[in-house]
Amino acid sequence: MPARGKHRRPRTNHLTRGMVAAGTGGAALALPLVSATGAHAATQASVPAQVTAAAKSAPAAVPDVKLVTYKVAAGDTLSKIAREHTKDGSWQTLYKANAAVIGSDPAALRPGTTLTVGTKTAQTTTKSAASTTESAVATTTTYTDDLDGWIKESLDVMAKAGIPGTYDGIYRNIIRESAGNPLAINNWDSNAAAGTPSKGLLQVIDPTFAAYHVAGTSMDPYDPVANITAACNYAAAKYGSIDNVNGAY
Repeated sequence: MPARGKHRRPRTNHLTRGMVAAGTGGAALALPLVSATGAHAATQASVPAQVTAAAKSAPAAVPDVKLVTYKVAAGDTLSKIAREHTKDGSWQTLYKANAAVIGSDPAALRPGTTLTVGTKTAQTTTKSAASTTESAVATTTTYTDDLDGWIKESLDVMAKAGIPGTYDGIYRNIIRESAGNPLAINNWDSNAAAGTPSKGLLQVIDPTFAAYHVAGTSMDPYDPVANITAACNYAAAKYGSIDNVNGAY
């Protein structure tokens, strides 16, 4: 971008920028009770809680319920096993759940017999459900409608596009080129004489803006974020980074 005059046409233009995406979702899992026949089945109950469209579109997590078992050792009794390995400590409940393998006499425990003492939800399923919930929740990023906010938003766009540059490098060049006025225009240098005046915060001519415009930003060369990002993209291609620009470019 050739050297240009210092004239800046002050105008005010308030541009509000923000990217907001948020979602919340929740689900509660209910574990099955141990049945008296020894047979077990997984059940699921869900409790809706401010479910957003994003969360609704996510596939529901299916709980992977596992049996918790205990192998009878010599000297074990139902009371001892229930006390040490079940939630309620009731040998009667433990017996009812395992009557099919114990037999008619609850005192006749055979070493090596495998008893079901409870259930649990597999850790992998818990992580999967958490990941599904987290994926529906996006971080909210808000930028102020001023030079600081424009630079920060441009830096985020640049980071995604792989364009180098720092806050200090951008700020320094903006102050030199436009004094921070997003509507600044040079109407008398050689570019202006050729019909392509330098515009915006970093004084970009239209052909340069079009060639180095970054997808996702405005096509308006006066748009602060679009102007900064395109200028930094140009500077990266020609000088390695906007940080290396210290004068007319």
